[in-house]
Amino acid sequence: MRKATVKRKTKETDVEVSIDLDGEGRSSIETGIGFLDHMLDLLARHSRIDITVKAKGDLHIDDHHTAEDTGIALGQAVKQALGDMKGITRYADVHVPMDEALTRVAIDISGRPFLVFRAEFVRDKVGSFDTELVQEWFQAFAMNSGITLHAETLYGSNDHHIAESCFKGLARALRAAVAIDPRAKGEVPSTKGTLGG
Repeated sequence: MRKATVKRKTKETDVEVSIDLDGEGRSSIETGIGFLDHMLDLLARHSRIDITVKAKGDLHIDDHHTAEDTGIALGQAVKQALGDMKGITRYADVHVPMDEALTRVAIDISGRPFLVFRAEFVRDKVGSFDTELVQEWFQAFAMNSGITLHAETLYGSNDHHIAESCFKGLARALRAAVAIDPRAKGEVPSTKGTLGG
């Protein structure tokens, strides 16, 4: 029941995202950006959220618009699938190692979007992917999902590992935070009685 499909079409991109928060971690990702496909595939796998992404964008310019709009659409889909947020665990934090890199991710599904992103990349690119787009994707996702998201790489020297630990950290935090708390079924996890308003 916690499923959503979002279509986003602009002069720069055409993106369709479908998710199932209670899935098995299945993915079908086609953005035209190999490294982003890899990150979204592992996001699905480790969050146990089924994710389908089909994106066509102005890659002849660069990867920016496609990466950002994919983050926007996926964030909107998560927000839509969460509905009234009754029964969710809401908070989660994890430390995820990826070889020499270690990243801490903490989230609050609060309805109040905010991003703190602290990761330093050594190079401008991983393959053909601009490393600055990792933060752009996280920004787009956080703002459109309504999630307060803190991601900080504590240390690391390999840019692929740093990026991967960020996405895996988000995946594991999402997996825990969107889970239904059996002790609070049917309750909105807020003293206000509502989230995001």
